Amino acid sequence: MTQSFDIDDHSRFERPRRHTRPRTKDRPSYDDATSGFVITVDRGRFTVRVPDEGGERTVTAMKSRHLGRTGVVVGDRVRMVGDVSGDSGSLSRIVEVEERKTVLRRTADDDDPVERIVVANANQLVVVTAVANPEPRRRLIDRALVAAYDAGLDPLLCLTKVDLADPETLLSIYRPLGVPHVVAERGSDLGVVRDRLRGEVSVLVGHSGVGKSTLVNALVPGTRRAIGDVNAVTGRGRHTSTSALALELPFGGWVVDTPGIRSFGLAHVDPRHLIKAFDDLDALTVDCPRGCKHGESEPECALDDGVADGRADAARVESFRRLLASRDHAADDF
Repeated sequence: MTQSFDIDDHSRFERPRRHTRPRTKDRPSYDDATSGFVITVDRGRFTVRVPDEGGERTVTAMKSRHLGRTGVVVGDRVRMVGDVSGDSGSLSRIVEVEERKTVLRRTADDDDPVERIVVANANQLVVVTAVANPEPRRRLIDRALVAAYDAGLDPLLCLTKVDLADPETLLSIYRPLGVPHVVAERGSDLGVVRDRLRGEVSVLVGHSGVGKSTLVNALVPGTRRAIGDVNAVTGRGRHTSTSALALELPFGGWVVDTPGIRSFGLAHVDPRHLIKAFDDLDALTVDCPRGCKHGESEPECALDDGVADGRADAARVESFRRLLASRDHAADDF
C-alpha cells in the first residue's frame, strides 16, 4: 500500500541538517607562527624566504582563507603556520600580512579604478632606461617618478646603453628635479650602482628591452633572468620577465625585478599631494588660494610668484609641473 503524505506537513520538505561543530568567535593566536619575506608570487602560490640557523630557507605557502580579500604581494612581511620546513612538496599557510611601510601602486590606465600593487616595503624606485635602442620614453619616466613620490620611495634613474648615445640629453631634463642617476654600462664596473643599492630594498621598473634583466644578472650572479631583444621595426622590447622577483644582493640589500611595462596609470594619485615631495616648493604654496593644484594654468599660484622674485628656480618649477601634467594625460603613447 502506497504511503500517503500530508502536503501541509512542511517538515517533510526540510533539508537534513549538517552535522558540523558550532562556530566560535575565538580565533587562534598564531603565537608560534613563522615570519618570512615574500620573494615571488605564482598562481596563488607564494615563495617566502625564512630565516634559519646558519642561513635562510625557501618555503612555499598559500593564503589562509580567513585573510579573505587581503592581497599578498612581493615584498610583504608575512607570518605562516603549517609545514614551514621548505622540503619538496611541503606547503604552509600565510595567516597574517604585517603592516606595510610603503606600497608602490599603479593602474593599467588613468581611468582604471583597480589599483595594482607592484611591490610592498621597498624604499627605492630605480627607473631603468636606455638612452637608445629603444629610445627613452620620457612620459613613462615622469609617471614612474610620480608614483615613487606618491609612495614615499626615493627615486633613482639608471641609464643603460650609454655607448649608443650621449646620456646628457636625458639627464638635463631631470637634473632640476634633483633625481640622482647612475650609469650601468654593459661589461663595465658596476661599483657605483652597487653603492646606491647596498642595504636598500630597490624595485626596478622600465620598458622591455632596456636592460633590466641584464643588470640583475650582473648584480646577482647565477640568477639567469631571461634577456630579450628589441624589435628593429617597432623599437619595443620583448617581454622576458613574467613576474616580479625579489633577489637578495650579495653585497647587502634586496632588488626586485619587475616585468617590463608599457603603461603606468596614476588614477590612484592625488595631484595635490605631489607637491609634498618637494619641500622647497611646498613651502611656497602656503600663499596659494584654496583649491590650487599648482599647475601651469592655475590662477594666482604662489609658485609663479616664487619664480618672479627668485625664491624658486624656474627650471625646477617647470619640471615639477611637467610631472603634474603627466598625471592628467592618458597613459598611452609611451
